[in-house]
Amino acid sequence: MRAYLDIETTFGNTISVIGIYRPDLGTIQLVGGGVHDLALYAALEGVQTLVTFNGSSFDLPYIRKTLYADLKREYEHCDLMHVCRQHGLRGGLKKIEERLGIGRATAGITGWDAPRLWNRYETYGDRGALQTLLDYNREDVVNLAVLEHHLGISEPTPACELVRHVFA
Repeated sequence: MRAYLDIETTFGNTISVIGIYRPDLGTIQLVGGGVHDLALYAALEGVQTLVTFNGSSFDLPYIRKTLYADLKREYEHCDLMHVCRQHGLRGGLKKIEERLGIGRATAGITGWDAPRLWNRYETYGDRGALQTLLDYNREDVVNLAVLEHHLGISEPTPACELVRHVFA
């Protein structure tokens, strides 16, 4: 079983959202106080392989540093950034998606916007900012599965619309 993982961070160097897309369960998002090791392992139950984009350098080390969960050691890992480079595709995830015609409802939002959106939610209670952040993260993880298929690594997976949020 494969799971597609991406994190969003805050200005305070914590994780605001861990998004996990599982073709069997849909999208699971650990949010705010719901971001902790036990919830992460529960969301990954039955998974053998994690798929990320630049997760070797960013997501997995960040999770290890903040949650003390060494996912690199505990799961097989496929970093699509390196696979893309082998196929002559360079740049960030959004640039590669655009080049391959993979669409996004949250086009124009980047990883640099994620801490700003979280800050607006935490500081002002802006539920719209939180929803935009969650939508952005959901598209990140679901599009990893779409990208993997474009690269010829996996069979197409249905973009299940079931989304479960885990807060504190």
